[in-house]
Amino acid sequence: MVAAWSRHKKKGAGRVLDLTGRVGSVAAALRPEGAVLVAGELWRARVRSGEYVERGRVRVVGARGHLLEVEAES
Repeated sequence: MVAAWSRHKKKGAGRVLDLTGRVGSVAAALRPEGAVLVAGELWRARVRSGEYVERGRVRVVGARGHLLEVEAES
């Protein structure tokens, strides 16, 4: 379900830049890649440090195309 939902067309690469600094929640465990829900949309994401994040909140720190780079929120 998560994979199918994440494949819908994103609103554009420019919008990804607007997400930097935003906080989201883990939708599918980040090992180190998975999915996060940010600003009401499901995004593919990768933990910048390479650690595993099973659940909780993350902060967007960057992006590569439609892959968000995130860090665990402390």
